[in-house]
Amino acid sequence: MQSVYIWLWISLACGGLAVLYGAVQIRSILAASAGSERMQEIASAIQEGANAYLKRQYMTIAAVGAAILILVGFLLGPVVALGFLIGALLSGAAGFIGMLVSVRANVRTTQASMESLQAGLSMAFRAGAITGMLVAGLALLSVTGYYLWLTQGASFGAAEDPRQIIDGLVALGFGASLISIFARLGGGIFTKGADVGGDMVGKVEAGIPEDDPRNAATIADNVGDNVGDCAGMAADLFETYAVTIVATMVLASIYFRDAAGAITLDAMMIYPIAIGGVCMVASILGAYFVRLGKGSTNVMGALYKGFFAAAIFSAAGLAIATHFVLGFDGVVESANGLQITAMSLFYCGLTGLAVTGLIVWITEYYTSVNYGPVKSVAKASESGHGANVIQGLAVSMEATALPALVIIGAIMLTFNLAGLFGIAIAVTTMLALAGMVVALDAFGPVTDNAGGIAEMAGLEGAVRDTTDMLDAVGNTTKAVTKGYAIGSAGLGALVLFAAYTEDLAYFASNPETYPFFAGLTVNFSLSNPYVVVGLLFGGLLPFLFGGMSMTAVGRAAQAVVEEVRRQFRENPGIMKGEVKPDYGRAVDLLTKAAIREMIIPSLLPVLSPIVLFIVVNFIAGRAEALASVGAMLLGVIVTGLYVAISMTAGGGAWDNAKKYIEDGHHGGKGSDAHKAAVTGDTVGDPYKDTAGPAVNPMIKITNIVALLMLAVLAGM
Repeated sequence: MQSVYIWLWISLACGGLAVLYGAVQIRSILAASAGSERMQEIASAIQEGANAYLKRQYMTIAAVGAAILILVGFLLGPVVALGFLIGALLSGAAGFIGMLVSVRANVRTTQASMESLQAGLSMAFRAGAITGMLVAGLALLSVTGYYLWLTQGASFGAAEDPRQIIDGLVALGFGASLISIFARLGGGIFTKGADVGGDMVGKVEAGIPEDDPRNAATIADNVGDNVGDCAGMAADLFETYAVTIVATMVLASIYFRDAAGAITLDAMMIYPIAIGGVCMVASILGAYFVRLGKGSTNVMGALYKGFFAAAIFSAAGLAIATHFVLGFDGVVESANGLQITAMSLFYCGLTGLAVTGLIVWITEYYTSVNYGPVKSVAKASESGHGANVIQGLAVSMEATALPALVIIGAIMLTFNLAGLFGIAIAVTTMLALAGMVVALDAFGPVTDNAGGIAEMAGLEGAVRDTTDMLDAVGNTTKAVTKGYAIGSAGLGALVLFAAYTEDLAYFASNPETYPFFAGLTVNFSLSNPYVVVGLLFGGLLPFLFGGMSMTAVGRAAQAVVEEVRRQFRENPGIMKGEVKPDYGRAVDLLTKAAIREMIIPSLLPVLSPIVLFIVVNFIAGRAEALASVGAMLLGVIVTGLYVAISMTAGGGAWDNAKKYIEDGHHGGKGSDAHKAAVTGDTVGDPYKDTAGPAVNPMIKITNIVALLMLAVLAGM
């Protein structure tokens, strides 16, 4: 037994290694040249705006979080409340640290791009890798450290209150998810309000280039790249990573509660933590493989070298973890009598790695300038604005098919290998690559900012050509990361749904211990109208949430348009380049709008399961209410997956279609096709950077709240 618990300490060490890697790389990046005084002045304005926004956002989140912390402590006890606090604090820290690195690496990437494409790539990727390794490292440390503290080194079966361990882990995931949805949505509203508003006035009305210093929204746009794509995604992947490991551990505690075999329950709960540890080392090793070949300009290929190296190392690490934690010849029996072998779980983990690779490739296909979907949107732009929007919508809908088929295949394969727990292990292994995947995502805002700084500082065209090349790849990596996050979130939420149904069955089978569930028979059959009610209610939530998010971006963008127009109108010297616009006013305006707009949509997934349970319980009783909530979770997962993938892929296609035209195709910049592409990109921006990505934490937080609600009811 002690040998199994050694893996908790090994995983802690692996998480610490990721944090150490981040610290070393931060020191290296800060030692690099930050360029000219003008470049540093622009970068400083971006830093100030990003700091001001995140501080105000986190103050708002802290007020909501404090109220929920008190409620969790009152209902479930201080130990569980501590789990919520750990998840919330470290999720917020992951986002804040990621932003701090990004806003300092952007100007250094611009400076490095003056030397060569390889130098610019190296600087931007190392900055992204810091965020990636810190996100995954902190998530692994939080789950492993909290679980170790809860069990105090004793076996799970000997713990004083096993139920408190499960509730505490779920609460940790809830804390991470709550921060994530606020950060994702608030940052997305800010960044796309600035981007859409700035483009509408600058490119369309005034006819000035993107990132032109005469546009008052330019600094706000660059600030938004960091608070949305960097801080928001960091918090998002932190909670996805933590929630997935927690969900797998919770499922193990339920699924193997009565297990009797060569593999112990402790080993089954520690196995996902061990996978996270070995794959953390794999991601760090993979980061050193990111390099352009001699004479090559294939930036995406260089990034893929690191990704595939990390995947290969992860497969080897998975074999090591399986051998030492479970033993390849180990067999365990689930609570329902299913025989599961360690080798089957190993194959499930390999399936998770394969699914990650396939989703990354599929997302790149639909969002890269090198493939047909993006070129089809660019070609449609020749026929006008409407044709561009129609083709972009068509691509966004079509892009859901292949990821869904991959996920369907993975579910069938892993379920037949190892039941529900096999699905959970596949998702855990997918998320174990989060360090490398977040590195690819954070690469995007750094290169975007680098291009903006080059434009505003008036650097020579060759530098902007280099940063544009990096930025175009950055758009694809951001889309790829979101596709990965959404796919893993859908599978992870399925594991949470399984935990809900298994937990419910356990409570109902032990009425003496859990009197609330005494005499309950929960019917999940579609012949039960309240199950259909739950499915329909859950299915509407992603659409309603997405609509509220898009509306919020529209209002924020409208405010930016009015502000930039006012500055142009009242101060003609701005357009002549004689007077600087008031950048700070646009940043402050967007900060207030984003904070105000994010509250109600963010609370939608928190309150929905509770409201549905109360209403159905009042009308039809406890059993129907619990069935309806369970069906709601499935409805959220199904429609949320399609909404999020569609928005992310479609938005990425619109964005890169615009860049494809700007590279000289279909008439180039200033042509009618380019104007139509700008319109499409304006539609796609809130699709891919606000509503779509925010659906990801929304899916999981709905499921986690339902699990915590069960825990509260079990204590009644």
